[in-house]
Amino acid sequence: MRVEATLGDVPWDEIPGLAQAIEAMGFDGIAQPELKRDPFLPLALAAAVTRRVRLATAVAIAFPRSPTVVACTARGLHDLSRGRFVLGLGTQVRGHIERRFGVTWASPGPRLREYVQALRAVWATWQHGTPLSFRGRFYSLSLMTPEFDPGPSEHGLPKIHLAGVNRYNLRLAGQLADGLRVHPFSTPEYTRDVIWPNVVEGARRAGRSLGDFELVGGGFIATGATEEEVRAARERARYRIAFYGSTRSYRPVIEHHGWGHLNDVLYRLAGQGRWDELAAAVPDEVLDAFCISGTYDTIAAAVGARLEGLVDTVSFPLPADPYAPDERYLAALEGVKRLAAATTYRGQVASS
Repeated sequence: MRVEATLGDVPWDEIPGLAQAIEAMGFDGIAQPELKRDPFLPLALAAAVTRRVRLATAVAIAFPRSPTVVACTARGLHDLSRGRFVLGLGTQVRGHIERRFGVTWASPGPRLREYVQALRAVWATWQHGTPLSFRGRFYSLSLMTPEFDPGPSEHGLPKIHLAGVNRYNLRLAGQLADGLRVHPFSTPEYTRDVIWPNVVEGARRAGRSLGDFELVGGGFIATGATEEEVRAARERARYRIAFYGSTRSYRPVIEHHGWGHLNDVLYRLAGQGRWDELAAAVPDEVLDAFCISGTYDTIAAAVGARLEGLVDTVSFPLPADPYAPDERYLAALEGVKRLAAATTYRGQVASS
């Protein structure tokens, strides 16, 4: 199993050093979400000072950016990192697209499909000299002059991972993406019962193999050197679970466990601006479903019990001091890396 870390919100001038520390600890990748920062810029700083770790947006919001803009940015990061970049794309939810980005929200699933196709059309023009001629419902691209054509990359093309919660986007990932980045607001049960079956169905419909497909997921992991540190990490996870659980788009995950009423409670609190009350509304039963907990001595076994054979890559939290990590932390990290990936599910398509 691969392990990834995020750079968090450290000061900009600390990003290169932290990226090097993450690589030195043995992480397989650095995945940067789009939260308080554009996800591409921190990865550019990391790409310049690392040599081995994979660098991924986890995820960049597609619709506020044109496919050509993203194609150019991704290509630059792929070349800068010497082929280590993965483009993770997601749709976000309607409220953020319309009210935070000021972009029209229309048929997000079909639009994301077309977005990936348009982006790959731009890459094909640069890589193979294919005339740019893409016409769709949402995007039409037909102009690429030599001044804007970087030519072929010696590192090939970046892989594309999609984010998805609903069945359409899960199947879309299986149909045309190189991987799926499961939202942290997920559970092993939802991954097993809903996510994988829809990914497999998408691949079956497209007549493609999932042999190289990667599922990145695992939900929240709360760990630390002491039980006190684990409890603190659990409470941070409780708030994140409450925050995501207040969104209607993620209701299917809660409903899968029979907790649909909790979405109503959290949605109402969020709508009233009562953010400080969200976490208290999430009981331990729900927290435990979404969050795997344990000290450094036990966390690898806990992750294995919930996720071994179910996902290929997990996001593992950084230690308190990433520049001088506890030996028990490094042992836990290695323990997670030794866990088996999700080979069973990829084989379902080959055998169908």
